[in-house]
Amino acid sequence: MIYVVATLTTTPGGAEALREPAAACIAETVKEKGCISYELFQSLGEPDRLVFVERWETREDLTAHSKAPHLKVWREASGPHLVSRKIEIVHPEKVETF
Repeated sequence: MIYVVATLTTTPGGAEALREPAAACIAETVKEKGCISYELFQSLGEPDRLVFVERWETREDLTAHSKAPHLKVWREASGPHLVSRKIEIVHPEKVETF
């Protein structure tokens, strides 16, 4: 099993604008092969910071997710609202950072 922690910083008010697109993406993602969990959290102290916490059975399942049509829709919807993005993929033997 691998974990993904994706931390997004949005423009002021951007997190609110992304609520619906994120919910749509999550609803489709949890149906994907290998998705164990896919959750979104909003920082209480920094409301323009969002954190996706994901669990996947394999790296291959995560790679397939990155090519899913609903993820493309999410990227297009979120792009104008993002200031920064940091993605960490945590394997039992290493951590990948993007």
